Amino acid sequence: MAAIELRGITKRFPGVVANDNVNLTVLAGEIHAICGENGAGKSTLMKILYGIQAPDEGEMLVHGTTVQLKSPADAIDLGIGMVHQHFKLADYLTVLENVILGSEPKKSFGRIDFAAARARFDEVTEAYGLHVDPDEIVENLEVGERQRVEIIKVLYRGANILILDEPTAVLVPQEVEGLFQSMRELQSQGTTILFIDHKLDEVLEISDRITVLRQGRTVATVTPADVTAGDLAELMVGSELPSPETAESTVTAIVALELDDVTVLDADERPVVKNVSVRVHKGEILGIAGVEGNGQGELVEHIVGLLPGTGRVLLEGDDIGAWSVRRRRESGIGYVPQDRQREGLLLEAPLWENAALGHQTKAPYASRFFIDRSGSRAQTETIQSEFDVRTPSIDVAAHALSGGNQQKLIIGREMSANPKVLLAAHPTRGIDVGAQAAVWSDIRRARAAGLATLLISADLDELIGLSDRIVVMFRGELVATLDPATLTPRVLGEYMTGGRLSS
Repeated sequence: MAAIELRGITKRFPGVVANDNVNLTVLAGEIHAICGENGAGKSTLMKILYGIQAPDEGEMLVHGTTVQLKSPADAIDLGIGMVHQHFKLADYLTVLENVILGSEPKKSFGRIDFAAARARFDEVTEAYGLHVDPDEIVENLEVGERQRVEIIKVLYRGANILILDEPTAVLVPQEVEGLFQSMRELQSQGTTILFIDHKLDEVLEISDRITVLRQGRTVATVTPADVTAGDLAELMVGSELPSPETAESTVTAIVALELDDVTVLDADERPVVKNVSVRVHKGEILGIAGVEGNGQGELVEHIVGLLPGTGRVLLEGDDIGAWSVRRRRESGIGYVPQDRQREGLLLEAPLWENAALGHQTKAPYASRFFIDRSGSRAQTETIQSEFDVRTPSIDVAAHALSGGNQQKLIIGREMSANPKVLLAAHPTRGIDVGAQAAVWSDIRRARAAGLATLLISADLDELIGLSDRIVVMFRGELVATLDPATLTPRVLGEYMTGGRLSS
């Protein structure tokens, strides 16, 4: 029996057909993957299934009954739950408080019945083997544990159909294994799982069936036994699976960026980066590995001037510790932030304005004290062409682009400014194999031209393939320096989780 049937689903936006007569059948109790390049319509389809958006045409059936979802509340009532890629948790509440938030059992006078909530929590976690301390503050949890809390949240509300959006994007290999174990346990209990993933080896490992979308249409539904990762890549983008591997070394003896005993404090005056010292040379990609929350993000934000700290930051020998963010950017620090939508773009602004962000005081974006509109537009068209940003016009708003094209716009904006140092945080997160290959090519080309790059990535194959050296951050400290040529993702994951600490 089908748990979900989508028949002829079509969704249009101005100038774009996101879903074009999509057909999808998800059998009850199966793990079903959705693959496709950015802009293929995956996220739109999941939003329709979860009631966030309504289709313009088509029919949706849940357990054989035709339904019309007007909101996520309707989806939840039908037993559909969704775990978003960016977790929606309150850091300073406990696990139990997060799980029951919005669905609190009540006693008399509107008081929360915590005993009933805890009993329901224990029932869910025991039934599905999802063990998390209900009294732990969410802020103190590892990334994999936070994801488990999100899954418990939807199961607590009675979900028997689970949508997972990029569930492994921020996990190390050991945490991926834990997630897959949880998924199989959920499946054994009768839960239907539908998930989006760009990592094709993971899709092949965990899925019962795989549906591929391309340009908004369903192109195939296959079983893992019948295809390879290369076959899926061909179905998705019409090209072979890319590799991040870098051939010859281009590292020089010239130090472009030096950190000397850098410490960064959070808002509560607690050290999140502790006494970090490291050098990055021209022509070198230095990878920073670490489970999210171990200080690598704060380190990059300190270098670009967004967070205060102690110690010295030197750009080609100049101490830039007292410089403003603007001066650092104008002096040659390129920055690809980890969250492109919140930190890298103005989503409602046109592309030509977004292309100027961080560089709006310099030519060709500015002339003396004024924005040079014609220069900005010309430069944006150059970026669009050179970095293959697929858009009908540079006047469309940034939110209209797929994630991969948003990322290519940011990469193009930073690379075209000829930086001395590039700070790249998760440059290929959440983008398809085609866009991923383009970003890797751009980074390798800049490296060969002498650019020094500080690379943060949760994709360990990417980190190992692109980096000349890898340092590991654990609880705010650099705990290991590793040679990518002799490293595997599993061993690197062990360092990241504290299993193989070395100096």
